[in-house]
Amino acid sequence: MTLRALVRRPSPLLAKGLLTHLPRTSVDVALAQRQWEGYVAALQAEGWETVEVPPAEDCPDAAFVEDTVVVLGDLAVVTRPGAVERRPETAGTEEALRGLGYRIARIEAPGTLDGGDVLKHVTPHGVTVWVGQGGRSNAAGLEQLTALLAPLGAEVIGVPVTKVLHLKSAITTLPDGTAIGFAPLVDHPDAWDRYLPVPEEAGSHVVLLDDSTVLMSAAAPLTAALLEERGLRVVPVEISEFEKLEGCVTCLSVRLRG
Repeated sequence: MTLRALVRRPSPLLAKGLLTHLPRTSVDVALAQRQWEGYVAALQAEGWETVEVPPAEDCPDAAFVEDTVVVLGDLAVVTRPGAVERRPETAGTEEALRGLGYRIARIEAPGTLDGGDVLKHVTPHGVTVWVGQGGRSNAAGLEQLTALLAPLGAEVIGVPVTKVLHLKSAITTLPDGTAIGFAPLVDHPDAWDRYLPVPEEAGSHVVLLDDSTVLMSAAAPLTAALLEERGLRVVPVEISEFEKLEGCVTCLSVRLRG
């Protein structure tokens, strides 16, 4: 299986990125660039080929490429971000995925959908897709995504989100399907059959690299130890400057398997 990940270089305007739940603090853009390079290097070291989406230097949040598309199988659903300022980011992602041979669909008005609200768990028996509702992604976006993914065998479930920017700001899943989240930020832990609270906010976010390896923020050492006790190998990365902008490890890439 070919493992690819879409990534996008941070904009020089990164420090002006949108904020909804955090106060604005100083962002070191040069440090963010180095951290992004470290993140990309970590993916590559784990066997992932990285594909750079064309830069969007006028878009402060462009590095958070995950929000621009939802990919399942050979279908790329180009999103319609809930923040109007972010909608120009999608064109470059669509261009990159067309170049890789993906079928393209789009979320259309009045639907809004951010990829950070879409959490997928794929098993040999099917696909479950949870979609955050209440922030950047609305009911029309959920309805359109459901119609697009259902033919691929996906069950799509809406989950209310009120405490964080995106669903995946609060919760992600481990390779075995167990959902993990920092309890004060999780609206509905009962939406998952198996839920494991973690001791740090930054520990809520993992990128699945393979069936036994996860990439996560270096700011969550207690959670890393907890996951290692469960038999997982943890690849830590420094992303402090992106975390100041409500970003996390999932936001910085779109993982493609095929």
